[in-house]
Amino acid sequence: MSIVYLEDKKIFKLDTAGSTYVIAVDDDNFLLHLYYGAPIPDVNLTDFANRCRYASFSATIPSRDGTDFSPDTWPMEIGCNGCADMRIASLQIRNADGNAATDVRYVSHRIIPGKPALPGLPALYSECEGDCETLEIKTLDKTTGAEVTLLYTVFTREAAMTRSVIIRNTSEKPFEIERVMSFCLDMNNADYDLISLYGRHNQERLFERRALAHGVQGISSRRGSSSHSQNPFIALIQKGGNEDWGDAYGFNLVYSSNFTAQCEVDFNRSTRVIMGINPDDFGWTLAPGESFYSPEAVLVYSNAGLGEMSRTFHRLYNHNLVRGEWKHKKRPLLVNNWEGTGMTFDDEKLVQIAAWAKETGLEMFVMDDGWFGRRDDDTSSLGDWYVNETKLRGGISSLIARVKALGLKFGIWYEPEMISPDSDVYRAHPDWCVHVPNRDRSLGRHQCVMDMTRADVRDYLFEQMSSVLANNEIDYLKWDFNRNITEAGSALLPPERQKEFYHRFILGTYELMDRITTAFPHLLMENCSGGGGRYDPGMMYFSPQIWCSDNTDALSRVDIQFGSSLCYPASVQGAHVSASARSGYETKRNVAMWGTFGYELDPAKISEEAREEIKTQIADFHRYYDTIHYGDLYRLISPWDDPYKCAWEFVNEDRSQAIVTYLSKFYTERQNWFLRLKGLDAGAEYRLTKTGEVYSGALLMRAGISMYRYPVADGDSAMLCFEKI
Repeated sequence: MSIVYLEDKKIFKLDTAGSTYVIAVDDDNFLLHLYYGAPIPDVNLTDFANRCRYASFSATIPSRDGTDFSPDTWPMEIGCNGCADMRIASLQIRNADGNAATDVRYVSHRIIPGKPALPGLPALYSECEGDCETLEIKTLDKTTGAEVTLLYTVFTREAAMTRSVIIRNTSEKPFEIERVMSFCLDMNNADYDLISLYGRHNQERLFERRALAHGVQGISSRRGSSSHSQNPFIALIQKGGNEDWGDAYGFNLVYSSNFTAQCEVDFNRSTRVIMGINPDDFGWTLAPGESFYSPEAVLVYSNAGLGEMSRTFHRLYNHNLVRGEWKHKKRPLLVNNWEGTGMTFDDEKLVQIAAWAKETGLEMFVMDDGWFGRRDDDTSSLGDWYVNETKLRGGISSLIARVKALGLKFGIWYEPEMISPDSDVYRAHPDWCVHVPNRDRSLGRHQCVMDMTRADVRDYLFEQMSSVLANNEIDYLKWDFNRNITEAGSALLPPERQKEFYHRFILGTYELMDRITTAFPHLLMENCSGGGGRYDPGMMYFSPQIWCSDNTDALSRVDIQFGSSLCYPASVQGAHVSASARSGYETKRNVAMWGTFGYELDPAKISEEAREEIKTQIADFHRYYDTIHYGDLYRLISPWDDPYKCAWEFVNEDRSQAIVTYLSKFYTERQNWFLRLKGLDAGAEYRLTKTGEVYSGALLMRAGISMYRYPVADGDSAMLCFEKI
């Protein structure tokens, strides 16, 4: 069994494929965290809890054994507010008496096979019988009647587990949840660096590493989305750790709205890690008998550095997060008209692009923004999801028939959560806009946000979208979200529940996405938010791929893609070749191949030479698809380590194929340096397909391959394929 309870010691031992997690129940029914790290066979961990039984100014609680117990100094499995634990809290409930003192103690537990779903929330799932097991620990605050259940699911094939919390009101009075983190982890030292992914629009998920210091440090979003600015992922890595060495802990929140991830180093040099819904502008009134489910957090441990941590996330998400018809089905190679035409198009222009796509060997044409309402620019018509027949003469059915006649699939763009002030639906329903009374309604990209907390809004959107999707043969849907939320409020929520808005908004979005994907299960859905503004596992649950960034310049994209790869697999990473000017089509191909691959360009503006190059790229896409989408990734040279060059490698499951890509970001003087590969079979021989040269796996990994012959100018690159003989 992956989870055992040792009755005599009152200890829970949770074993994943590559880690052990240990919890103890003390004599006063506090839950104590004893260990999380590399696998251990025994649980002789008594002293792990005894960090500092008493410290001056750390309040104590009388214990049954007559000693002073301080939640402020002991490793708590759940950090409660206001009852002697002065560190950042993972749980805070304001009760009917008006105070926020919270104290939950162990009551019972059960161990169940598989993994329960979280109502209304995306979450990882059990792919096959026996791949995971779940521990539910029920705790209770006897004063307030808050029953808090901690959920732990451990995976048997990966060094990964998930954590979440359920709060149920068992009292006769309502109370308000002010803070609920999806997990609390008290680690026994502070000898770690904190890694996070920061950025902005067009430059998302850039790598940042800093040493932990005394006090609180972390990241968050208050934008109504996981955001371009910070991604809901952090990692702690042992001092001196790197891609291949050191303890590494990765934490990722399966959530697409406001979040926080914080680390506090206390006076004992112990480190508390918490992650969950951002408590700023959050509150949830829970009536008697009601339950609240927190979003799920994913925890991954590696004792072989960041590289293995990342590969664990990739395998886990490919098997236990991405779902539906397109989970492992080969996805069509597409062209999107956006960068080629913007909103200035008609049906003839679109059919011309589709005809080029078919002649070139592409498989799907995607019509982006501008096909609906009176949409000629970004100042109008969001929410008016009827076809603009001035542009699409004969309607969308006629366009789709013409594209299908060419032998292509057809895709369409939507932005369901947005509404233009200049739209028919806004004029009819101004209260459907997210707003607060007596405040200006600020605009982003000339648009407001639909109030997704409202069932009538979601019903309207489902009906509008279904009228197009159900009556036409549409294969792909791009779901966009092009601004953040301001003046956060709903006309239907009473004043005492306005703090529930942000969470209710994303629950509404999840509900609509679920309705669409359930009603149209064949649809390949790609998420987008100005590129990577909602690039998170919550969205990946509904869409097996997400547009990685609006920045399609290959030399910028490598930084974005390296950062994204810390926890997100290539299979979900939307990456296209575009007409950006800083590199040639070979480099554009080499970078975009690290992802779902596709094109965003106007074929009328590219040369005949480029057209022929694209045909070669398409052949490579099919040849290397499985290795890149589902193989193991090795970051050989990261751009955060070397400003001049970078390199990465994909190796398939049986180690019979390796795809190595090298990129020269900036010119360096030619030198005879050697690139060491990883993940190969040391005892096998590999042929470099381009030259026919044969190398042993041992040589390629231990000595490396000479890079003297490969280009060094700005933006030059090379893709090398090694096949096992």
